Amino acid sequence: MVGLEKVDLKAIKLEKGYVGEGVQEENRRKAQQAEVRKSGTQSKRQESEETRSLNALSTGQSNSIVLEQGQPPVDDSGISFASTICPAPLCRQFWKAGNYDDGLNSETTLQNGKSYLHVHPMFLHSNATSHKWAFGAIAELIDNAVDEIQNGATFVIVDKTLNPRDQSPALVIQDNGGGMDPEAIRRCMSFGFSDKKSKAAIGQYGNGFKTSTMRLGADVIVFSCHLGDRVMTQSIGLLSYTFLTQTGHDRIVVPMVDYELNTSTGNMEISHRYDKEYFMSNLSMLLRWSPYSTEAELLKQFDDIGSHGTKVIIYNLWFSDDGNVELDFDTDPEDIRIGGDVKKVQANPAWRTVNEQHIANRLHYSLRAYLSILYLKIPETFTIVLRGQLVEHRNLVLDLKFQEFIVYRPQTGGCKEAEVLTTIGFLKEAPHVTAHGFNIYHKNRLILPFWPVVSYADSRGRGVVGVLEANFVEPTHNKQDFERTSLFQKLEGRLKEMTWEYWDYHCGLIGYQVKKKLPPIEPPQDSPPGMPNSSKMKHVALNLGMPNGGKTKPVTLNQNHHSVSVKAASAAGLSSKRKEHGDLNKVERMKRRAGTRADAHNLEIQSSSTANQLMDKETMNLIQENKKLHAKCLEHEKRREDLDLKVRQLRRELGDVQQEYDRLMVELTSLDTVKEEEHGRT
Repeated sequence: MVGLEKVDLKAIKLEKGYVGEGVQEENRRKAQQAEVRKSGTQSKRQESEETRSLNALSTGQSNSIVLEQGQPPVDDSGISFASTICPAPLCRQFWKAGNYDDGLNSETTLQNGKSYLHVHPMFLHSNATSHKWAFGAIAELIDNAVDEIQNGATFVIVDKTLNPRDQSPALVIQDNGGGMDPEAIRRCMSFGFSDKKSKAAIGQYGNGFKTSTMRLGADVIVFSCHLGDRVMTQSIGLLSYTFLTQTGHDRIVVPMVDYELNTSTGNMEISHRYDKEYFMSNLSMLLRWSPYSTEAELLKQFDDIGSHGTKVIIYNLWFSDDGNVELDFDTDPEDIRIGGDVKKVQANPAWRTVNEQHIANRLHYSLRAYLSILYLKIPETFTIVLRGQLVEHRNLVLDLKFQEFIVYRPQTGGCKEAEVLTTIGFLKEAPHVTAHGFNIYHKNRLILPFWPVVSYADSRGRGVVGVLEANFVEPTHNKQDFERTSLFQKLEGRLKEMTWEYWDYHCGLIGYQVKKKLPPIEPPQDSPPGMPNSSKMKHVALNLGMPNGGKTKPVTLNQNHHSVSVKAASAAGLSSKRKEHGDLNKVERMKRRAGTRADAHNLEIQSSSTANQLMDKETMNLIQENKKLHAKCLEHEKRREDLDLKVRQLRRELGDVQQEYDRLMVELTSLDTVKEEEHGRT
């Protein structure tokens, strides 16, 4: 689940075999530890051990910038810290926790004639301030689990757990993805690495794990199990802001330990890549600063992970300004809420409840509501479990009525960048809800929910909501906004136009006065051969060639041939005086001709009316058919993705079976060897 994050950070070089920090550093640490003794937070025995574990630093890995672990001499009996007091940061409010002074100016270290740049612990806090919203930080960790779907992940669990030292609440996020081997977990907990090369992967900057965990709490411990290349590993890493600040470190130190499965004995043993002194040094710091005081308690966390997967436990959660934990686990036992973030909507009293309960408002304080729309599509084989209950996926398109589909083709320098289908319509609760705006996704992940591109006046735009996936623009690092590029500004302008156009033409559907009428469907000017003239007539007018300059008068559909003939005769300027017999005959002939023409035109009028009705009906049928075809396309696309996922999952299961078979063969070979040796002895 935790992202395998990798972006080259050339400015930061790596330390290996760094031992000692000089007399000044030694005196500074002793003075700080004396202050800690006065505060009563450490026993003398713990201080002595901590001093030894911090005096000698070693990275142990050439690809990690933060792994500087102590190596104190220890015996084989193991280490435990049975204190029931869990170390906590000096300040429990996130936005104030960055104000501390280690007493030293960070300097580069000279080692073998080379200079090395340290990452100061304060960077952990300042880096996490990119997340203004706690749910945005949780979403980052969910993204890592979703990215593991390609490695066989079928679920991610988000829940509350308790810190066994002091029973304080902690946040646990666990998945059954591929897990991380020792190299991968070091890249994950370092800065600037990202192994996500897939175009569909959500994470890309290699910074999400650090920013999100440090935004939610002061400390995080990671348990990851990985099975690959016939080797099963278990790795534990601790990123602790409390540890770094209370010990006065001027660089980031991340204790880590690794275990490997011994196929001969079937037991997990210390990884052979490190010596025992290095391992015990890191283990001592883990037991001192993590929620678990014995090695057995640490290893017990792997029981529900299985052969592959990752568990992240964030503890010492930050407090809000009112002194309570920022994440509220108590109000709803099936949800996680942000305490005090329930917003009252300014609306008509009769409509206030529907507005407050609408997802556009609830997503700001209810994690369950937010996670239900976090992804545009999600495979049927993958589930999000929050507080023991499945999160039901919600497609916002289905919340819209009177839908329209608009294709937007952004361009840069005359070249088309993409083709985006936007679905726009009124919310089903309109006009009772005030919510409006666009839900913009990027690579299936929601970036901007209900983004109000317009500020409506006189209710113009009320209830108009759109849904689109904009992969042609890049999100910011916290995935809560987009980079303000020219492409994004063009998109914003086009969405404004869509909102106004949709409202002006369709507001009458929800009871408002129509601003504009839909333009009529214009037929072609010239009918093809064989097509009757009635099919191209919007309004039919008569022109009997009378002396009125060739001008015609429109004929309404309720006119009969008699009235037409009379008006035509009158328009011909026929005199009411008495005429001769020849003139009368001429007039009668003209009347008959006018009546005949009127009958013909009347038939054309009726045919035109019928044709127009047929055209309108055909247009509506085409629109409905288009919607059905679009829905079928989406369904087929989803089925294809599900089938691809099943293929990948089956291949993975086949690989796991093959690995298990190889492991059993190795054990069988080992047993045969042992039997032969015993037989030789007898």
